[in-house]
Amino acid sequence: MTEVLAPLPGRVVAMSDVPDPVFSSEMVGPGVAIEPDPGEVTVVSPVAGKVLKVHPHAFIVLAPDGVGVLVHLGIDTVKLDGRGFEVLVTQGSTVEAGTPMVRWDPATLEEGMSPLVPVVAMDRPKGSVPDPAGDARAAAGDLLFTVAP
Repeated sequence: MTEVLAPLPGRVVAMSDVPDPVFSSEMVGPGVAIEPDPGEVTVVSPVAGKVLKVHPHAFIVLAPDGVGVLVHLGIDTVKLDGRGFEVLVTQGSTVEAGTPMVRWDPATLEEGMSPLVPVVAMDRPKGSVPDPAGDARAAAGDLLFTVAP
């Protein structure tokens, strides 16, 4: 089992609450989203593994058992062209869970963008990650969910 840890602090919400059909329908995979606490944050890797992709607004880490975890910083944030984000890792590098990945300030979002951060177990069966409790909160490094390889 791969343990997926919270990449940043905030309120944990169900993937179905993400205002983007690609995420809310679990098209990419199941998971949860985090509504970040206010202020600049250093987003950390939710798993140990290899950095498959890193963009200012998103990254994917492939765990040793083959589970890929996508962290997407906000919704529609690709439109910012990297403004408000500072990438701290190199694509292809090996990281530990908790390694700083991207520094981000959700306050830099433009009108109509959501600060929700989907944390997705890629290519896993729909519904295989249970919804969080209604009042769930996480600190960076807290266990969010587990995924079977």
